[in-house]
Amino acid sequence: MNRIIKELDNNNNILSIYFTAGHPKLEDTCKIIKNLEASGVSMVEIGLPFSDPLADGLTIQTSSTVALNNGMNSDLLFNQLKDIRKTVKIPLIIMGYFNPILQYGVDDFCKKCKEVGVDGLIIPDLPIEEYLKSYESIFKENNLLNIFLITPQTNKDRIKLIDNISTGFIYMVSSSGVTGSNNGFDSEQTDYFERIQNMHLKSPKIIGFGISDSKSFNEAIQFSEGAIIGSAFINHINSYGINGIRSFIKKYKN
Repeated sequence: MNRIIKELDNNNNILSIYFTAGHPKLEDTCKIIKNLEASGVSMVEIGLPFSDPLADGLTIQTSSTVALNNGMNSDLLFNQLKDIRKTVKIPLIIMGYFNPILQYGVDDFCKKCKEVGVDGLIIPDLPIEEYLKSYESIFKENNLLNIFLITPQTNKDRIKLIDNISTGFIYMVSSSGVTGSNNGFDSEQTDYFERIQNMHLKSPKIIGFGISDSKSFNEAIQFSEGAIIGSAFINHINSYGINGIRSFIKKYKN
């Protein structure tokens, strides 16, 4: 069974952490993953840095620039992850834009994901129709889940389509802005959460964007199976280094 599905079956309060591979230092990727698992995180999203990250706010954009300047790329990431499954058990997801994956070769990229133990991909700019037409079979061959995103602007028919084709969770973007742009949720966002909740979708939902403290995390899990924290985590390691990971996670686990 795919590790993401297993985790979703066993845990209703998923804490997923996003960070950019190769940031703050090139060799920090596996150290961060191991520290996150030891701190009790449910799953990890590894950001593949890209030079034009349109959906990302300043914090993640800056971390991507640092990682690229450090020399991070797809080959190096796979090399760093080659032995990760000797010690790490939690689900691992690569989140990135489609251009680097396409340049690498989608088939080869997915095969490498399977080889190193990656469980899923989040590719915000890969159109659903293109995925279904050209890449779905490749993902399935390599036991990879493709995680689709919905936003407050996604119409009901689109949401139902995504729900029908999803085999993992739906990434529920809390706002139409970029990552890291919010601090807590307003009434418009909670109305959106309630609207999606009332659709009674079959797929679990995990909320991302704007989760910056224990208050927003606890609000998010009232409407979903979990929440994703990215910018707040990156800001923390920028300030305190990777040795401060446990103290950061502790705020969300208590």
